Amino acid sequence: MKVKLLYFARLREVFQRSGEDVILPEAVADVSALLAWLRARGGTWSAELAPGRAFRVAVDQEMADPRTALHEDAEVAIFPPVTGG
Repeated sequence: MKVKLLYFARLREVFQRSGEDVILPEAVADVSALLAWLRARGGTWSAELAPGRAFRVAVDQEMADPRTALHEDAEVAIFPPVTGG
């Protein structure tokens, strides 16, 4: 399945890209599996997307949880939480 990944704020800087189109292995069907697949890239991917790190995920502009299913041509945004004042 092909999805569009978008990275924002610090993640865009450390990953050195604002987004990418990827073709996921068949086993990657939800947000949890996607994050595990990205962490397997190692280095900053593993560190920035590690459990306990502060970031959020949205699928098709809706907040997602680890069980949120992915689908063909989904837009998946990964971003740090925003605080305001």
